[in-house]
Amino acid sequence: MESTPVKPATSAVSPVDWELAAGTAARLCAAGPRFTPHQAEREAAGLRHAAEVSVDHVHRITRLEAARDLRASEVLVVDRPTWTRANVQAFSTLLAPAFEYVQQARPDEYARATSGFGTTATALEAGAVLAFLSSKVLGQYEPFCALPGPDGSPAGPEGGRLLLVAPNIAEVRVELNVDPEDFRLWVCLHEQTHRVQFAAAPWLRDHLQANLTELVSGMFDKADTLPERLSARVRALLKGPEADPGSVEQGRGSAELGTDGRPASMGLVELFQDPEDKERLARVNAMMSLLEGHANVVMDAIDSSVVPTVKTIRQRFDHRTSTRSSLDRWIRRFMGMDAKMQQYREGQRFVKRAVRDLGMDGFNVVWEGPENLPSEQEIQHPEQWVARIRGRD
Repeated sequence: MESTPVKPATSAVSPVDWELAAGTAARLCAAGPRFTPHQAEREAAGLRHAAEVSVDHVHRITRLEAARDLRASEVLVVDRPTWTRANVQAFSTLLAPAFEYVQQARPDEYARATSGFGTTATALEAGAVLAFLSSKVLGQYEPFCALPGPDGSPAGPEGGRLLLVAPNIAEVRVELNVDPEDFRLWVCLHEQTHRVQFAAAPWLRDHLQANLTELVSGMFDKADTLPERLSARVRALLKGPEADPGSVEQGRGSAELGTDGRPASMGLVELFQDPEDKERLARVNAMMSLLEGHANVVMDAIDSSVVPTVKTIRQRFDHRTSTRSSLDRWIRRFMGMDAKMQQYREGQRFVKRAVRDLGMDGFNVVWEGPENLPSEQEIQHPEQWVARIRGRD
């Protein structure tokens, strides 16, 4: 496994003790499968090979020329603690502009937030959340490591980094009892698509960060109502999914849906929503739905000529996501992870419809600039985005 220097970005005025968050996450990470040195090297080599091979398939399916040259980014095979450290660094970088804004807009409240036990409590919570997630994530493309953190220096290459979490991929593969090489390639196809997306749209990283900064800054502006919202949220969650007669389970993953067809639980971010927050969140959700849906379309475009056992992998993977323990499902529901699975499905439906109507080259205008991104309304009604793009001609 590779251990990359993913030192958390630090700031003297941050309301989160990022170093403590990273240490907490590393200590709380569940033990993964045991590897001998030879097995560990074989797993890492297999994943590096799958990552390399998958790029040509992503290029063929997406027709994005950016896939021809990805030298500005890197692929790393990592363990669970390294994944958590990378994400602490990403969060600290992403949140730095929002913290700076709040410090200037509400200096007295910000001073209180950065003193006393608050920074420690937040760090411990963040570390615990990342430790839980560290055993769930198979791979992740991280574009924000190239942005200057609070200390002014980037933590990674200009093109970002792709993290492949070897123990998780190996653990799921063994659990599903599927072909090792096929499963590694299947996972890498999805993750490499994200790497190609950001290479094809070099403006996307800064655009996404700007929207996230605006969203988080708005949340902190209304932080005085947080205790009441948190209490209401916990009470609703404790009732469980049976309290919602419209909740159903469907598709890849498990998503609690309300009677209006939208996710009944959006996780902790729901605590901060008012009309302005909802509008900001809708923009971010639309972007994430596009990225995840596009990657799923690429993954599903692969047939047995590329991954011989792809049907078996899909069937067993889908079945696995529908048979989680009650505790695991509750935690996912509380953190909004089930809502993310709904995001995958909506984005996938959008991309499939857009490609059907416009062809892949026609769909690829989405990567040309932020004005071509779909809204959340258009994600749910792809024919509206298709009509808008056609109307430009």
